[in-house]
Amino acid sequence: MDASVIVVGAGPAGLALAGELRLAGTDVVVLERLAGRSGQSRGIGLTPRTVEVFDQRGLLPRFGDIEMSGVGHFGGIPLDFGVLGGGDRAAKVVPQSVTEAVLEDWARELGADIRREHEFLGLTDDGDRVEVRVRGPRGEERLTARHVVGCDGGRSAVRKAAGFDFPGTPATTELFLADVRGVDLEPRMVADRVGDGMVMVARLEGGIHRVIVAERGAPPRRRTAPPPFGEVADAWKRLTGIDISHAEPVWISAFGDATRQVTEYRRGRVLLAGDSAHIHLPAGGQGMNTGVQDSVNLGWKLAAVLHGTADPALLDTYHGERHEVGRRLLVNTRAQSLLLLGGEEVQPLRDVLTELTQYEDVARHFAAKASGLDIRYDVGSGNPLLGRRMPRLALLRGTTRTSSTELLRPGRGVLLDLEDTPRLRRRAAAWTDRIDVVTATPLGPAPAGVPEGTGSVLLRPDGYVAWAAPGSHHDLPTALERWFGPAARQPVPARRTT
Repeated sequence: MDASVIVVGAGPAGLALAGELRLAGTDVVVLERLAGRSGQSRGIGLTPRTVEVFDQRGLLPRFGDIEMSGVGHFGGIPLDFGVLGGGDRAAKVVPQSVTEAVLEDWARELGADIRREHEFLGLTDDGDRVEVRVRGPRGEERLTARHVVGCDGGRSAVRKAAGFDFPGTPATTELFLADVRGVDLEPRMVADRVGDGMVMVARLEGGIHRVIVAERGAPPRRRTAPPPFGEVADAWKRLTGIDISHAEPVWISAFGDATRQVTEYRRGRVLLAGDSAHIHLPAGGQGMNTGVQDSVNLGWKLAAVLHGTADPALLDTYHGERHEVGRRLLVNTRAQSLLLLGGEEVQPLRDVLTELTQYEDVARHFAAKASGLDIRYDVGSGNPLLGRRMPRLALLRGTTRTSSTELLRPGRGVLLDLEDTPRLRRRAAAWTDRIDVVTATPLGPAPAGVPEGTGSVLLRPDGYVAWAAPGSHHDLPTALERWFGPAARQPVPARRTT
């Protein structure tokens, strides 16, 4: 075998997956067609959940001084994340190129083998391994791995080669995106419906403005190259009356509102993540963020199966959990597409939704959806935390201040004992080769979403709660075995970790 896992594509999803696999001690080769980072940025922000995910791995400081914001939107209708009660904030104006640089540096530091100028040509899955044909600087070669993951975007060659079904609806509208220099435009971070279309403006670093423009009724064109800037400037002037034709275009792209999702995220030894598995209108920047979260869900599971500590059936939960997340994402982005790109016939619906968001429950629902904080996996019932992400819980571990988020930095499961319960630690002793058992005391009031009186929680490496007490399933070993595999034959003696 050339690698345990071959990842095709060095975008955010592929690089995040490479980092997660290396964090778990799994060897990985990343194949990327481009010779270097493109510097182009379709996405320019991180949702509150992705901010949490990066914080779980200690990556936030690598982004430098980033602007955080407590507001978002749903189809152009403003939302206040403050209604969620947890101080959750999005990272605004973080270009995708910066995210890729952070993830690539992290993955390389952990030992990922990232091979640029290597173009994927095809694959064969024989049931025991996957053979990949690739064209690189030394010509065509064949590589083998136990699993291949396609993270190669909306036109995924891996998806096509492996025969995944990709049903959905084709694009009906073309949108232009351009990064321009030499103009001074007022930011329009929430989509602004003007005339017969929609425009947005974001200020990036270096005096660059990101403009997005869509004219209603402009059908997508079959293009072999980016549109000329004149088309973008003409559309902008028709909708806003502002002439930007004198600006210097840095990067231009055209995209549509096609909506598609594969019927399965895994076929044999081939899996898909990110845009390879789902495409949609990038409303609210949810595409890149969802792709990163796909990879964080998949990485620890794939590593556990490869290491032999978990049953191969654990990989089935990747499709079971993330396909539903993708399905709901497509529903909400299609709804946003109607709100953003629809004509005057949609205005009554916008007015009604705007009115409804004045009710706190409705505002909370939409804010949770737009922020990525509404995800709940089916891990059982009995405690409100089950299946949800663990909010940041400040802790005192001995004399050291820490948090539930920081405890996830090693990429291992965490059994958090908040009541100093020796019996709990004894029951988990046979899994301490795979999880960290931590005794700590909460500092301050419980954050929003954590019930008062919570005595212990079992966190998966991706930060989601697999077991909690009181109120959860009484059998902790059952949860441990489900997510972390059978108990070790010679368990490590339980000890109090403070």
